[in-house]
Amino acid sequence: MHFGPISKVGVAVVLALSASGCRQSRPPAPAIGEAFVGPPNLKIRSDIPLQSSAVATVQHGDRLEILQRRRRFLRVRTPAGVEGWTDERELLNTEDMAYLRDLAKRAARMPVQGQATCYSELNVHTQPSRASPSFLQIKEKEKADVLIHVVTPRADQPRKPLIPPAPKKTKAAPKKSDAKPLKYPLPPMPKPPSPPEDWLELSRTDRDEEPAPPEEPPEEKPMPTDDWSLVRTASGQSGWVLTRRLTMAIPDEVAQYAEGHRIVSYFSLGKVQDEDVTKDIWLWTTIGSAAPYDFDSFRVFIWSLRHHRYETAYIERNLKGYSPILLQDVELSSGGKGKAQAAAAKYGGFSVCIEKKDGQRYRREYALLGNIVRFAGESPCEAPPPVGDLLALKPPSPAAAQAETQQPSESFPQRVRKRLRSLLHF
Repeated sequence: MHFGPISKVGVAVVLALSASGCRQSRPPAPAIGEAFVGPPNLKIRSDIPLQSSAVATVQHGDRLEILQRRRRFLRVRTPAGVEGWTDERELLNTEDMAYLRDLAKRAARMPVQGQATCYSELNVHTQPSRASPSFLQIKEKEKADVLIHVVTPRADQPRKPLIPPAPKKTKAAPKKSDAKPLKYPLPPMPKPPSPPEDWLELSRTDRDEEPAPPEEPPEEKPMPTDDWSLVRTASGQSGWVLTRRLTMAIPDEVAQYAEGHRIVSYFSLGKVQDEDVTKDIWLWTTIGSAAPYDFDSFRVFIWSLRHHRYETAYIERNLKGYSPILLQDVELSSGGKGKAQAAAAKYGGFSVCIEKKDGQRYRREYALLGNIVRFAGESPCEAPPPVGDLLALKPPSPAAAQAETQQPSESFPQRVRKRLRSLLHF
């Protein structure tokens, strides 16, 4: 049998169907904005309802193209070209991502003030604000480095929209009326009647005779605040968490002496061997209530080889202390007062920044000599900005993502942002 003509017809039909299919394929929808994935993993659904099947899974920091908006839901396109729907609250804008990258670089240079854990999953935010997006979760009993903490007013910080607003339409000039002028003008309106001559007496009441009590100015309600801590996870990501959700990971046998005060920071100054057990020498700072400074007391705990328990080696209370606490080698004179030149040696120790009664701040150094803590001297330390300047960093703009952010006019929130920016320059 001869199949030549049939083969040619079949090829022609296939080519025709392919051509029609190409003509019917739609070009990709244009993007109306861009966003970045906030959570560690985010499922892109085929439709808006949560029951819809997932068409793709994207990772934190992946760039998405925004194609369409329906209220707070966005249709997006992944880097692989898959299109689907997600909640806009799960996405970060360009400034958020630039800020997080800059924050991670700064946090990498900051001294750690201790480690903390949480008793349940804890959301990590891009800014010290409840309304800021969460991009990471700290798991239960997972440890994170605590770097600094700030107290901020509980107010929503405006976010830049993910989709640029549409340009405002210019109003068209009003058209000139084509109505013809009236042939005969309308008569003028009559004048309103004048009030009676004794209108003041008629308006007087019995209450007018009694002097009105002076109005007291309304009492200003204090703005509620939140205490936030900047943390760094084991993976190197940094963000803000509510301080009250953290528990400092110092051992319970030492933490039991906090007496209801919050442990702000803690450090190991060394180790002691007690038979087969190794114990740390601990330094901590604590604060009793909300204050414009970071801590009001610090204490050194040593392990007693005689009683096999922790005991206080040194303590100072009623202070105005500021972070960070630094562990460093301290030079201490070992000679007596009668010698002209006392020999000096270096010992392991620490330093704290304390504000004295004269308002000046000094970094006081302490040396650890076995189980004894000795004051070694002090020198001026850099004073933090004014007390009220406590808020979050302003995210850098996309044009200045690699440069330092230029602060605008000195409003209250912006002055507070300047305070935290200075804290991050370690």
